[in-house]
Amino acid sequence: MSNTSNFRKAVQDAKSQALIGPNVIANALPWLGGGLVLTAVGTFGGLQVIQNNPQIFMPTFIGAIVLELILFFVASSVAEKGNNGVALPLLATYSLLSGYTLSGLVFLALQTEGVGINGVGFAALGCGVTFIGANSISSNLSEQDGMALTKTVQLGIIALCIVLIGQLLLSLFGIYIPSFLEVAISAIGVLLFVGAAVVDFFVLPRSYRDEQYLPAALSMYLTYINLFVFILRFLIALNSRD
Repeated sequence: MSNTSNFRKAVQDAKSQALIGPNVIANALPWLGGGLVLTAVGTFGGLQVIQNNPQIFMPTFIGAIVLELILFFVASSVAEKGNNGVALPLLATYSLLSGYTLSGLVFLALQTEGVGINGVGFAALGCGVTFIGANSISSNLSEQDGMALTKTVQLGIIALCIVLIGQLLLSLFGIYIPSFLEVAISAIGVLLFVGAAVVDFFVLPRSYRDEQYLPAALSMYLTYINLFVFILRFLIALNSRD
């Protein structure tokens, strides 16, 4: 019994030594929640523009995307350096703009028969369930399994980005992929970002110190926003098949 107890303690000590920020996720959660609330506000604002002034939505949408990309890189760099006082308003603005650019997809979901407000709620609920499940799964991963999952998810997301860029370029020439491929791409996106949620819980405490909660919150924010997007895309594609 004594040998078993010592072995378990040795395993626990080895795992804890790998963590440089054991409390970084707990510290990041309030900022993650605040970012998601601001995104919801931005989405609501975008929906109001679509409904009341649809002619200005596309120009403002393009401007928001450009500004959003600039803010992402600037805010990420500032947050990584630990300058939270400067990074916080930048990330808050980024969250609002992210919600505005998300409003087009949400509007499409609301207008799609079989999706609607229930589908939007289902996508949000799916993110919440994923958060709970990812925390549980990551706590049972060994170092080897966790690193293998991390590399697999990273490669999968890179491949997904390449596919999405190709899809965008084809659409510019009026070529649209069949609905069954859209279903497949969206389903793969959902699986990858569910995996990314597990990876966040595994990697972030090994990558950031407890006081580096803003870059950790940004990483988690991107995971759940993308998961929400791909769940919605999947529901839309599933209910729009010919």
